[in-house]
Amino acid sequence: MTKEFAGKVALVTGGSRGIGRAICRLLAQGGAAVAVNYANDENGAKETKRVVEAEGAKCLVVRADVSDEGQVASMVSQVEGALGPVDILVANAGWIQTGTHEEVDFATWKRHFTINTDGVFLPVWAVKDGMIARGDGRIVCISSIAALRPRPRQIAYGAAKAAVIGLVRSCAEAFAPQVRINCIAPGLIETDMSNTLSPEIRKVMVDQTPMKRIGRPEEIAELAAFLLSDRSSFTTGQTMVASGGRVTLP
Repeated sequence: MTKEFAGKVALVTGGSRGIGRAICRLLAQGGAAVAVNYANDENGAKETKRVVEAEGAKCLVVRADVSDEGQVASMVSQVEGALGPVDILVANAGWIQTGTHEEVDFATWKRHFTINTDGVFLPVWAVKDGMIARGDGRIVCISSIAALRPRPRQIAYGAAKAAVIGLVRSCAEAFAPQVRINCIAPGLIETDMSNTLSPEIRKVMVDQTPMKRIGRPEEIAELAAFLLSDRSSFTTGQTMVASGGRVTLP
C-alpha cells in the first residue's frame, strides 16, 4: 500500500474494535498518525494501538464519550497536542438496541440519537473549522442500511442513522470546497454488534443478501480509505452502501 496518508493526522471514534480498528489499521498502513477513541473498551483500544504501531505509525489512545461536548473538545485538544491538527476524521462510534415498537420508549429513542447522531455531529463540529481554515479535510461518517430501508425492530437506530446521512449531505455543500465529507452505510458486518444477533436472525439476513455472506470489517475499511484519499477527490456528500447487495440505492 502506498503511503497516501503520510503526514496526515487521523482521528477514529469507536476505534477499539470491529470496523473502527480495521480503519485505524489501513490509515496507519497509509502513513497516517492515528488517534484511537474509545468510550469503555480500554483493552480493545490498547489492542488497536498495538495494531497501529505494528504498522510503523504513531498512535494515541484517547477516552471520550463522543456524545458529550466537553469530552469531545478535550479529545480533539489532546490529539492536536500530541499528534497535530486533525486532517482526517472517521465518525464511527455507534450503539444499537433492537426491539419491537412496544419496547421502544423515549429514553431508548434519546440514547440512540445521543450516541449515533450527536456522537457524529460533535466530532465533526470540533474539527471542521480547523480543516476549512487549513484548506483541506476529509471526513467519513458511518451510518447503516437501517437508515435506508424499513427495519421494524430498529426504529430508533434507523432514524438516528438516517439523520447522519442527512447531516453529511448538508455539510458537504456547506464545507466545500475545502472539506470533503461522505457516508458509508454498511450491511451486516462481522463485528461484536452483529454477534449479538441470534443465529436464526443472522441466517435470515445472509439468505437475503445476494452475495450470501456476512461482510468483513476490512471491506468497510477499504471503502473508508478510498473516500478519505485523493482517489475520491471529486466525491463529497455521498452515501456508499456496502451490504453485499442486500440494500441498493437508486
